[in-house]
Amino acid sequence: MQGFFRKTLTTVLAFILAPLLILPVAQAKKPQEPSLAPIILVVGDSISAEYGLKRGSGWVTLLQNTLIKEKFPHRIVNASISGETTSGGANRIDALIKQHSPSIVILELGGNDALRGLSIKATHENMDRMAKTVRNNRSELMILGMEIPPNYGMQYAAQFRNIFKKVSAQHKAVYLPFLFEGFGQDLSAFQPDRIHPNEAAQEKILANVWPLLKPLLLKTVS
Repeated sequence: MQGFFRKTLTTVLAFILAPLLILPVAQAKKPQEPSLAPIILVVGDSISAEYGLKRGSGWVTLLQNTLIKEKFPHRIVNASISGETTSGGANRIDALIKQHSPSIVILELGGNDALRGLSIKATHENMDRMAKTVRNNRSELMILGMEIPPNYGMQYAAQFRNIFKKVSAQHKAVYLPFLFEGFGQDLSAFQPDRIHPNEAAQEKILANVWPLLKPLLLKTVS
């Protein structure tokens, strides 16, 4: 009889303790947290938010694919919003920097300011504020310039173009004068609205960005 109770007690204890014995093994099999990759934060408008494009076909996604192909560890956070102005970007930049702590920030804003005929002074101040915030975080900065047709007025067009140049120089940013360089006058590269590049043009945008961005990638590899 004692042997029966001893055997029963052993069985019960084994049943109770089994989960405790298995738990450490289960924990050991959990996947490890991925290493923190350097973040590239893209703050843009519809040009970077894949407006009118198939998901995953925009230049920002193509850039991420290129990073993987070229074996760079960086990960892109695309914080672009269709219709965004420099004012919206300036209002969001502090929270974005705090949330993502990016190694590199790419600013692609300003086009909607011009389309709406907003103040050159206000656009300049917004761009300056964003650039200052990025540099205060010790992040590398790339500014993608935009141009507008001369029918907006030669003076306005020239002043608008100079915003990107001046802010880039003041904050020692990498500067791409015109994001649509090489195809901006080719209507076949744009969607029917003649504002947004089509899917075939996304590779051309990437080709303009990549040579200037690559030195920053090398600079921020730990």
